[in-house]
Amino acid sequence: MYPKLSDLINDLFGTHIDLPIMSYGFFVALAFLVGAWLLYLELKRKGEAGVFQSETKKIKTGEAASIIELVVSFIISFFIGYKLTVAFTDYTNFANDPQKFLFSAEGSFWGGFALGFLYTLWLWYSKEKKKLPEPKWEEVVIKPEDHTWSIVFIAAIFGIIGSKIFDQLENWNSFVQDPIGSLFSFSGLTFYGGLIVAGIAVIWYAEKHHIQWRHLGDSIAPSLIIAYGIGRVGCQIAGDGDWGIVNNLVRPGWLKFLPDWLWAYNYPHNIINEGILIPRCYGQHCMQLAQGVFPTPVYETTLALLIFAFLWAIRKKLKTPGVLFAIYLILNGVERFFIELIRVNNTYDIFGYHITQAEIISVFLVLFGGGLWVFLEKSKMRAKAN
Repeated sequence: MYPKLSDLINDLFGTHIDLPIMSYGFFVALAFLVGAWLLYLELKRKGEAGVFQSETKKIKTGEAASIIELVVSFIISFFIGYKLTVAFTDYTNFANDPQKFLFSAEGSFWGGFALGFLYTLWLWYSKEKKKLPEPKWEEVVIKPEDHTWSIVFIAAIFGIIGSKIFDQLENWNSFVQDPIGSLFSFSGLTFYGGLIVAGIAVIWYAEKHHIQWRHLGDSIAPSLIIAYGIGRVGCQIAGDGDWGIVNNLVRPGWLKFLPDWLWAYNYPHNIINEGILIPRCYGQHCMQLAQGVFPTPVYETTLALLIFAFLWAIRKKLKTPGVLFAIYLILNGVERFFIELIRVNNTYDIFGYHITQAEIISVFLVLFGGGLWVFLEKSKMRAKAN
């Protein structure tokens, strides 16, 4: 496994670089970028087809920088300088554990003050250059695709919040023992929690900007599933614990063509240091699982790519708005439900049945997606009848 991106690069190319970029975080960022690009293409296509309308917005130009702008800019740039100075002057310590460094009080006051002062001065000067004797209002046209980064930003922020909330509910004992560490840890992100909370936030944004949620859901569905698949690549490469149960089964003959690690894998050098010590290994990550387990992140990435290809292929053929999103919910729920059968996870005891949080939500998604599909088709038929 490769906890940091530089571990992967060094293994592939025989180098000895040390980058403060965690593999899981890198693939999460890549997932957002790919998802954003696909969403941009869909919003643009639907805008050109007349499904989404451009909107006009009045902005005030020629104003001097306000006190609030200057103060906020100073605070943000101070924090960046506070951390960045020490990251450069003590790079080895930063690169070894960037997460711990970012959430610590360690930093340089003078580095933060210097960057804060210089950036705030530059902001004030640039505003003064554009200042008009009399500020004026101008109308700008906002195209549908211009909402892409706002939607992605809202989805990212509320997705992380939702994923942490649902993860704490799923791992309540760990949260009670170390609430601060659990909340500020980059590990422990529950996808469905992020999907639910981010979905509510994005719908609110869409309604505020007069974007029909049905069409937006169709636009975002392919992005969601491909982003999920890319995120699971990060889980696999980092070895973050999202693996399957122990696999002692004999591999069927028709699967003999697969590499051994795709059937059962022991995740050497995993980032959470789970398992037993690897002989003659030195460093931070020298553990591997005692027994091979199902590499479920690989399975989920494969299924996500197949679902994405299907959704992308049929997106222009469906005539009822919202149906593509309903299909996404169904396929996503089915995929996750069956993966949960071979995946390690905490369970709830409900009437004597041990069931995971993801199984509960995946069943709900299938039922909700099916119900939504029926509702949308019936609504369309009623609209035609009237």
